Parts: sequence; structure tokens; C-alpha cells
Amino acid sequence: MSDVEDACGPTSVGRVGLRVGAIFVILVTSVFGTMFPILSKRVPFLRRAIPGSLFDFVKFFGSGVILATGKFALLSTSLGGIRSEGGCLNDAWGDYPYAFGLCLLSLFLTFVTQMVAFRLGTEALAKLGNSSTRPHVHVIGHPGHVQEQDRIAASGRRNGSEDETARADSLEKGEEGTTADDDDEEAFLDASEKNPVVAQIMGVATLEFGVCLHSVIIGLTLAVTEDSGFDVLFIVIIFHQMFEGLGLGTRLAFLRLDRQYSWIPWLGACLYSLCTPIGMAIGLGVREGLIVGYGWMDQNMNGATASITSGVLDGISSGILLYTALVELIAHEFIFNKLYHTCSWLRLWFSLGAFAIGAGLMALLGKWA
Repeated sequence: MSDVEDACGPTSVGRVGLRVGAIFVILVTSVFGTMFPILSKRVPFLRRAIPGSLFDFVKFFGSGVILATGKFALLSTSLGGIRSEGGCLNDAWGDYPYAFGLCLLSLFLTFVTQMVAFRLGTEALAKLGNSSTRPHVHVIGHPGHVQEQDRIAASGRRNGSEDETARADSLEKGEEGTTADDDDEEAFLDASEKNPVVAQIMGVATLEFGVCLHSVIIGLTLAVTEDSGFDVLFIVIIFHQMFEGLGLGTRLAFLRLDRQYSWIPWLGACLYSLCTPIGMAIGLGVREGLIVGYGWMDQNMNGATASITSGVLDGISSGILLYTALVELIAHEFIFNKLYHTCSWLRLWFSLGAFAIGAGLMALLGKWA
């Protein structure tokens, strides 16, 4: 056992001033990433100045970042943390891929939790007489599954599929006095407007929970990283927080909520912005007793315990983010969004390209983080 403890013994954590300063740098970066899309939608000057195509790019770029984060920054880290490599853990931990099991478990539990919460929320809104509760819309609000009569009922906004196709084409060409922002609103119509309030809130809450849990973990990681690796990890996390914040902030900005729920996007942005700095503060606060691992560890715990704990949390976070990316972001925004069934090929490839760029850059950053 002593050999295991020696292999995962304490490390030197210095440069406290730089680490404290990093808390504020990360905070500013996170605030910018999440708040900018919300402000851009609500401040008239910014709304007019920023083209709708930029919102689309940021939205799908962020989706790619979230997908790659779940795969590269979390699942791979969890796999490494729960293995017996380096002598930190005994051989029994290498007999089964626990990281994949935890990922699958958290993915399934996220699905079940969202189902149950949606049911309970729908019933509660129905009792309150909320007119936005619509039983015929599926759990995550996949508009592609809405019955034809629902589509006809929505014809007050869009006069049939042919007019919808014509409008999408004319918006792209700037015809009939429409603006890029109108085009942007149309893009989110199927994905948001038809959904019950509870479906929208649960969808973004699932994304928020996974992202925030992950942000706390990387904050702890940055706070306790050895001096030799701090600079590279710090730079990577700055970009990571900004990219992920832009993706989350864009979705918060385009939530179609009643007036009484207008505070939700701001709350979501604040929570995300604070998570990583809080994790860093916790790590620095107990840094004198840190072992290789994360900041909440008691100084009497060895590196094996720290490795297992961090690996378990990373595995759980990966399942949440992968579920969110595959169900909420890919299926919901592309496959079940009628806009992408009828829009031009140029617009479709533009959105897919933004998604691929986000995923590719985050996968590249996964080499260091």
C-alpha cells in the first residue's frame, strides 16, 4: 500500500498570486461567454447590429463544443482516472471500464429524470391553467413529431409548408424587407415556440447542470495543478469556458418564455459564470492539504482516493453532457427541426460546419485539458 501512496503522493502547488488572479480572469471570460448572447437579443442596438447568421454560428459552434467536452474532456479523463495505470489504483480497477458504465448510468438517469420532471411539471402547469402546456408535444418538444392538425393550427404564423419554404429562401436573400434577425427567429420557431414552458426549462436545466458540474471540477483541477502544467491548462480553460459559455448563453437567449419566467436566462448565465471560479476558490482554500486530485480531499486521503473520486465525477458529467448533446442539441435542433427540412442546402451546411468547427476545436483542446 505504501508503494501506491508513493506513486500518487503530494505535489507542489505554488504561484498563489497567479492562481488567485486566474479566478477573476475565468470569471470575466465566463460572464462574457454567457451574457453576450442574452444581451444581444435584448438590447435593441446589439440586436440590430449583430446578424442572425452569427447567432446561428455561435449556437451550433457551442453545440459542437459541448459534445466534444463530454467525449474528450470528461469521458477520457474519467477513463484515465479510474484505471490502475501509474500504480495509483490496484489492478481490480482495471478489470472493468467503470468510466463507460458511469457514463451510461448517468445518461439513462438523466433521461428518466427529465421524463419524470416533465410529467410532473406539465401536470403542475395544467392545474395552474397555463395555456402553454400542450400534451401533444413530445417530452423534449420534438416538433417533427407534432401531428398535422397542430401544424395547421400554427398556420397563423406560417401559411403552410410551401410558404415556409418560400419564406426561408426569401429571408436568406434579404427580400420583402425582412432582416437577418427575422431569419434567426424563424430558425428557432420549431425548436422552441411549440414547446411547453416546462420542456424548455427542463431541457436547458439538464444542459446547465452537466456544464456547471463539469465547470466546478475543472476549476478545482486548475487550482491544484502543479506549477509546471498550470500555464497551458489556464490558457486552455479560458478558451473552453468562453466557447462553452457562448453555446449555453445562446440557448438561454432564445428560450421562448412567458414574462414571469424572463429571469431564468439571467440566472442560468450567472450560475455558469460562477461555477469554475467557485471550484478554483475551494481548491485554493484547502491547497495546503492537497493530494494529486481535487480540492475537497482531506489531506489524509491518498492519491488513489482522489483519482477515483475525480474519475467518478467526470464519468457522471460525461453522461449528462453526451445525453444533452445528442438529444437536445443534435436531434432536437437538426433532425426534428422542420426549418432544416426545407431551408437551402447552403444554410444547412453552414450550421453543420459551425457544429463541426466547435467539436473539432474542443477535441483539439482535449489534448491539454
